[in-house]
Amino acid sequence: MIKTPDLIATLASNMAPVRRLRPPAIRAVCWLLLAAVLLALIAVSQGIRPDLVQRLRDPIFAISMTASLLTGISAAIAAFELSLPDRSRLWLLLPLPAVVLWLSNIGYQCLVQWISVSPDGISLGEAADCFATLVLTSLPLSLTMLVMLRYAAPLRPTVTTLMGSLAVAAITATALSLFHVIDATMMILMWNLGTAVLLIGLGGLFGRRMFRWVAPRTLSPQD
Repeated sequence: MIKTPDLIATLASNMAPVRRLRPPAIRAVCWLLLAAVLLALIAVSQGIRPDLVQRLRDPIFAISMTASLLTGISAAIAAFELSLPDRSRLWLLLPLPAVVLWLSNIGYQCLVQWISVSPDGISLGEAADCFATLVLTSLPLSLTMLVMLRYAAPLRPTVTTLMGSLAVAAITATALSLFHVIDATMMILMWNLGTAVLLIGLGGLFGRRMFRWVAPRTLSPQD
């Protein structure tokens, strides 16, 4: 039987070097920079909504869009922090104020603009453009988040996936507000709140499997 010191020496001699992950804040900034570049490319391709300056003068619209952007930023930071096992779960609370402000503004718009629809109605083309923006924003951001978290997130797959999904959903909602003029209540619910619920739900259902597929690890049973 091999002696313990010999076993340790054998294992140590065959170990491959491991590159340490960059600090969570730096990785979050890199992801947010990618999101900014992606929004800039979409702006060049599709153009900013023509009434954006006018809409930003509306405090409710401006606060709602700012809150969704802050939700995306804070949720991204929380996702990368929570991906490490030595970080406190209190990071879950980081995006909470922005989320509350974002959802309360959506609720207020639904309350005061319940029948507010443009005179020309909502065309199929406008809805298709919104869906295209949703896909062009959420898909690359989701895949990038998955790849960037593949080595650490399996330690806490559920909470990390929820925060990552919230970040993607909030950035996507910000993009929809920037590029599309549909402000009817039904569209607010469908594209903003509906997008967030859809992406977070998909992340909660399939996040663990996706992390296992991208970077197989032994997942913690407590999560």
